[in-house]
Amino acid sequence: MQTSTKCKAFDRHPQSLNDMSLLDDNAESHFMTGDHQSSEYFVSEDTSKHRNVQSQAGQMQFCTLESSLPVNYTVQNSRSSIRLSPTSGSPISQPDWHSDHVHGSPVSASSVTEDPNDLKSKLSAIGHEMLGAEYHTVERFKNTYPAHLPPDLEKCRQVMGIPRGDLKQHLIACARAIADNDLLAVKWLILELKHMVSVSGEPAQRLGAYLLEGLIAKLSASGSSIYKALECKQPASADLLSYMHILYEVCPYFKFGYLSANGAISEAIKDENMVHIIDFQIAQGSQWVTLIQALAERPGGPPRVRITGIDDPYNARARCGGLHIVGRRLSRLAHSCNVPFEFHAVPIPGCDVEVEHLDIRPGEQLAVNFAMELHHIPDESVSTRNHRDRILRMAKSLSPKVVTLVEQEANTNTAPFFARFLETFEYYTAVFESIDVTLPRESKERINVEQHCLARDIVNVIACEGAERVERHELFGKWKSRLTMAGFQPVPLSPLVNATIKTLLHSYSQCYQLEERSGVLYLGWMNKTLVVSSAWR
Repeated sequence: MQTSTKCKAFDRHPQSLNDMSLLDDNAESHFMTGDHQSSEYFVSEDTSKHRNVQSQAGQMQFCTLESSLPVNYTVQNSRSSIRLSPTSGSPISQPDWHSDHVHGSPVSASSVTEDPNDLKSKLSAIGHEMLGAEYHTVERFKNTYPAHLPPDLEKCRQVMGIPRGDLKQHLIACARAIADNDLLAVKWLILELKHMVSVSGEPAQRLGAYLLEGLIAKLSASGSSIYKALECKQPASADLLSYMHILYEVCPYFKFGYLSANGAISEAIKDENMVHIIDFQIAQGSQWVTLIQALAERPGGPPRVRITGIDDPYNARARCGGLHIVGRRLSRLAHSCNVPFEFHAVPIPGCDVEVEHLDIRPGEQLAVNFAMELHHIPDESVSTRNHRDRILRMAKSLSPKVVTLVEQEANTNTAPFFARFLETFEYYTAVFESIDVTLPRESKERINVEQHCLARDIVNVIACEGAERVERHELFGKWKSRLTMAGFQPVPLSPLVNATIKTLLHSYSQCYQLEERSGVLYLGWMNKTLVVSSAWR
């Protein structure tokens, strides 16, 4: 099963997730500048199902990624710090994935109200039920570590040449020791790291918490079980949608991708009267809001638009229902804009798509969109069918006017474990630092976003192997090679798109960088490229 964390476009400044209204028919918008309408449209429907993610005080359940077992906390707000005090002694405490316990993330903890002996038996039962036989494997692995640091810890540190308190070097040394099967070094490094990481600290400490859980999962051979536990323990649909919304707001990566892709599509179909857009991972469908609005303003009238939305049925929970919800929302929007519109739902994983699923019709001009999705489709290293290249060849056989590709610039596909860990560390360091600029340390929303939208991907990349490792990113050079082998040629992105995205980035932080090379756009944080957008024909 292929899953994705693709987050969709929403309004930049909502007053509340519970009081968003339907798009104003007379609202002025454009695919290049309109980022204020989309969330109002997509969050407005079924608002009774959505829960406000504003800070709350109260008792919640927490768990660690390491054990996936809940621990009770009393939650109190604090303006200056976030402290978690678990009864289990686990240093990496995180919100429970149970939907009926998600009320926003904690900022401090002071007391426990449940009997510890009773709690211990409950935790064991829950853990066994969730992880099955793997639960005992994880527990045995955890229990091999003593409660106190060994007396020769300082000597071990000196031998390995790791400065005291250097979190980065401790994490890298731990990953190296796991790769080398040096269990003694792993043992004391994990003991050290558990006292250095925190989901509520600085960016490096927060990322370190999730990296450490991934390392423990990898070492205990429980990576797949923990990842599956994270999947089944995600928050309620409304909460998950809220967290995705917040991530979209605080990080411009997705807006960057959607704006650039929509600009390329708009340019390619500017003279066409019948347009068919095939989206290989439509999620909430928010990418198409601004494009539909832009087409409504086209001189001479809008074209007839048909969108084929492909999505794994598993992702239905992130939008509170099946693909028919996306079709209904987009149809209402198109009707309000007087754009002739039709929606075609294909509720299957992208790797299973065949031409017959797409309902190709004569006279329609095609645009194929791969936004943050192609890296989920397995390649030759996973399946002998090599769906990644097969899908590209299939897209080429349709003779589309344009194919848009938006992908994270990382190399986690075929890289061995240690190289994959280093890549993940470097990439997500930039992501967590960028989040720190826009969301304060004491923000409950920040903790929820990082745990529910980012932690799963990190654990999957580090701890899972084979078909269960679905986060398989490639660098743009590799994507370019694949597209060229499939018969595509690059199409430069519009200068107008580039200028608009630069304006967008400046509204976030001067640390974001945008570079154009040979018609391809590279978005980065400081000196680290994070997302690359390109167009092909």
